[in-house]
Amino acid sequence: MDWLHGIAGLFVGLMVGLTGVGGGSLMAPILILLFGVAPATAVGTDLWFAAITKSVGGTIHHRHGGPDGGPDYEVVKRLCLGSLPAALIMLLILSQTHVEQIKGGIVTMGLGFVLIATAVAMLLRGRFHRWALARRVGTADSFTRWQPALTVAAGALLGGMVTLTSVGAGAIGATLLLALYPIRMRMQRLVATDIVHAVPLTLVAGLGHLWIGNVNSELLLNLLLGSIPGIIIGSLLATRASDRVLQPLLAVILAVVGWRLIA
Repeated sequence: MDWLHGIAGLFVGLMVGLTGVGGGSLMAPILILLFGVAPATAVGTDLWFAAITKSVGGTIHHRHGGPDGGPDYEVVKRLCLGSLPAALIMLLILSQTHVEQIKGGIVTMGLGFVLIATAVAMLLRGRFHRWALARRVGTADSFTRWQPALTVAAGALLGGMVTLTSVGAGAIGATLLLALYPIRMRMQRLVATDIVHAVPLTLVAGLGHLWIGNVNSELLLNLLLGSIPGIIIGSLLATRASDRVLQPLLAVILAVVGWRLIA
């Protein structure tokens, strides 16, 4: 079983590095549906998995992104102003839910719905981008005025989702950024910004789940043995990969898995 965990980590690491998507979106359902891990433990372990793997990916994007492809740290700061407080609030709510069956049901249902939302966000990202671009060009002053506040609000939404389900920082986060910054965000910068923001968010959420007791350290180590090489390779290949094939395929998989968790 340990080597299967490593293979799962390698696959997810590749997807995170290539697209910025796939950490919680794939790992948490894999742990729950294939390995039979309790939902709360799967989320807590996956948050640490995401924090470590995305730290590696974020470092590579920072070093190799160039002037137009590296992370946008001003946007990262705005997102964190919303996401980190929201993560703490969600952790407080989860810590007060003591019945494991209730907690597991909340996490599983939340994970299923967020996976479906992630799939929709991936498939409709182009339309969101065109709509936001039209708004940005047509009402530039108003759009720019509301950008900081809307970015903080988007961060708060992501903070709650990621802490509850470990999903959302990838495709949903990227779609929100593309809608809020349709001119400023090119694809490589979008992925880099998304990954770098996920690092402090998943670390704060992971520390909270560790405090609650939802982290399996042995399972985490096995996943990391595969994921670290995977995300290094994926991040280095990010500029060469075509998301026209990868993202629709991943979206379909996520939608099916999300429906499986809800049903």
